[in-house]
Amino acid sequence: MRQLLGTNKVLAYLTMMAPRLLELYRVLKKDGVLFLHCDPTASHYLKLLLDAVFGYKNFKNEIIWCYRQGGRGNKYFPKKHDTIFFYTKGESYTFNADSIRIPYHGTGGYQTSGKGVTNKNGKTYKPNEKGKIPEDWWDIPALAPMSKERVGYPTQKPLALLDRIIKVGSNEGDLVLDPFCGCGSAIVSAQNNNRKWIGIDVTHIAITTIKERLNNNFNLLNDYTVHGEPIDIEGAIELSQNNRFQFQIWALSLIGINYADDYNSIKKGPDGGVDGVRYFEKGNGVLSKAIIQVKSGKVGVKDIREFNAVIEKENAAIGVFITLKTPTKNMVSEAAGAGTFNHVDGKIYPKISIVTIEDLLKHSHLHNAIFP
Repeated sequence: MRQLLGTNKVLAYLTMMAPRLLELYRVLKKDGVLFLHCDPTASHYLKLLLDAVFGYKNFKNEIIWCYRQGGRGNKYFPKKHDTIFFYTKGESYTFNADSIRIPYHGTGGYQTSGKGVTNKNGKTYKPNEKGKIPEDWWDIPALAPMSKERVGYPTQKPLALLDRIIKVGSNEGDLVLDPFCGCGSAIVSAQNNNRKWIGIDVTHIAITTIKERLNNNFNLLNDYTVHGEPIDIEGAIELSQNNRFQFQIWALSLIGINYADDYNSIKKGPDGGVDGVRYFEKGNGVLSKAIIQVKSGKVGVKDIREFNAVIEKENAAIGVFITLKTPTKNMVSEAAGAGTFNHVDGKIYPKISIVTIEDLLKHSHLHNAIFP
């Protein structure tokens, strides 16, 4: 591959995928199946890898997922499809054809009737009452910009696509693994279809999004376990040292600001002192906002003074200062001196609340007392 492609992003992607495909093959049951989604940019290279790992005899389909959204061009044909490779581990595998049948259509020289399907040569075949097995091209709409399914995640796939894959390749009670689960569409589909599931992703953006979807769709708060997410101060410190932005995303999730709901309210890069925003009703239908700042390093009274200036600049009602380190007495005094916010419900909130990561870990509903 290196000789063919040179050293570039495609080679880096294939280098990342190769050991993962080997591991997926290792953990897959003998009657298990693999569906791998990709775009045409790398599909032909990935098939070579898949043939090497799973064996070319276990290749079953190259499925073309067609859609009408996106992809325009004046100097090339509009790009309106992705590729899904279907592989098995052996000759015996799960394929629930009846679970995914679709209505017959009078196309390709065939005509349908109540008695059968007649081809152009006059030969009649009796149709299956449940419909036909879809061909290896799937006309499933991509998510529209205003779709109710959308959670703000850029690579989100429609549940209709995941439902077809999971229904055909597994039975109720089987275990579905998505090792690149993103916003969790495969997990939601597996839960909907009575499958067990495991989802893996490298970012806390994905993890917080999935947790929010599980809560919103199934009211699942404690029926699953998240591995790799900080559960104590030591884990929080390690995350902050490894990736400050991921630490920020995780810290914001502890106060109820999740990527799924607040995609545009989570800032990356230069933020002007604002890491997150949360809106609330100030009274009489008027919205106001709280701004959040997350600090993982050394903090002092200067940080509170600067944060107060940011609150004023942003015309925010309140601010929440989240710190990994213990605040000093001068910081607490400075925050108290900033004043309060009187909400229409009669409650009084500090203009600046200082909250530690340790407090948030100990009290999972602490954010309910911080925000109106």
